Amino acid sequence: MHKFSVGDSVDLVSTTHRPSAAGAYEVRHLLPAPDGSPENPRYRIKSIAEKHERVASESELTLSRQREALFS
Repeated sequence: MHKFSVGDSVDLVSTTHRPSAAGAYEVRHLLPAPDGSPENPRYRIKSIAEKHERVASESELTLSRQREALFS
């Protein structure tokens, strides 16, 4: 079960292994969890600062303080 919904604004936890654009990302699609980790579903997310979408696990995301939709 997914914690976030399509259209939610989330923040991606940046790591040294996976740098990311600062700021909020919008959840674009809900993806199934990998077989070995059913409690950690994945999401396709998009930042307004990047041209591409990313795939992130739920454990890498937090609800953003920016509540409004990033894309119209």
